[in-house]
Amino acid sequence: MSWINENGPCGGMIISSRVRIARNIAELPFTPMAGRDVCQRVAAMVKNSILNSNSILSRDFDYIALKNLNDIEKHVLVEKHLISRDLLERSDVAAVLINKNQQISIMVNEEDHIRMQSIFPGFQLEKAWELISKVDDVIEESVEYSYDEQLGYITSCPTNVGTGMRASVMMHLPGLVATNYINTVLQTISKIGLTARGLYGEGSEATGDIYQISNQITLGPSEEEIISNINVAVRQIMENEKRAREALLQSNRLQFEDRIWRALGILTHARKLNLQEFMSLLSQVRLGTDVGIIEGISSTTLNELMVKCQPAHLQAYIGKLDEDLDSIRAQRVRNELRKIVKY
Repeated sequence: MSWINENGPCGGMIISSRVRIARNIAELPFTPMAGRDVCQRVAAMVKNSILNSNSILSRDFDYIALKNLNDIEKHVLVEKHLISRDLLERSDVAAVLINKNQQISIMVNEEDHIRMQSIFPGFQLEKAWELISKVDDVIEESVEYSYDEQLGYITSCPTNVGTGMRASVMMHLPGLVATNYINTVLQTISKIGLTARGLYGEGSEATGDIYQISNQITLGPSEEEIISNINVAVRQIMENEKRAREALLQSNRLQFEDRIWRALGILTHARKLNLQEFMSLLSQVRLGTDVGIIEGISSTTLNELMVKCQPAHLQAYIGKLDEDLDSIRAQRVRNELRKIVKY
């Protein structure tokens, strides 16, 4: 999976870049108001638009009806950022098309008929937009979208009307959190039409010092302008994060290093780790690798570990539902780190 196990530009502070666009099919009721027959019709239209197209995309996608997956399999897709939590609520009529390298996913019958996205590792919003725009063009060859000349693309939620675009950059900002400057940064970006969400987007908490910076405004600016605005803001946030890290190092390097090495020590020896503690410790280790204190652990290794130790991935790992995931998580962390850390 590319955004997890591939290095990208600015990989130290930026984990991934994602562009998601919402579309609806003309003259059909939006998903929340649609009956099962309409939803089935939408799914068939979207499926055929990709799998029966003349594009090379037709050979690159798998179609998955969510009703054919068990609960663990569904939540694994959420943890990989391939589908949203909202899609799970419509599992009886929802589906997703995912390409082979899991860089593109097309959700069907979520809040809108179609929500397609592209995810790239590191800081690559332009590439994510370029790719998903091509997918959008392929679908539109056989599907007529709900579109207004003045408003743009019509969506179920008014906040998405216009471009229908949500572009986001997943950032690791432990320096700003540690220096208590993070709230100032988040308040500043809100004044320019951007917002910060947690690891899994809207409604999720920012665990492990990870924030998703995304646009709030979809009506008015073009797709390119939205991406440009986010890029400018993200570069400024990166500069602020860099200065915060330097300040922490200069103020008390011994304490800074001690916190990082303690985090690695706990991860490599703990017998129980809840998700919150694991994400917090992993953040410190990621920071340590970024500033050169810890060597031999790549950002892709930490990305993989972060995903592998989410609840559904752990349940898939042991092959059953289990309430005591803390011990399973600690064991898996030890096993994974033992391969690369000498202790």
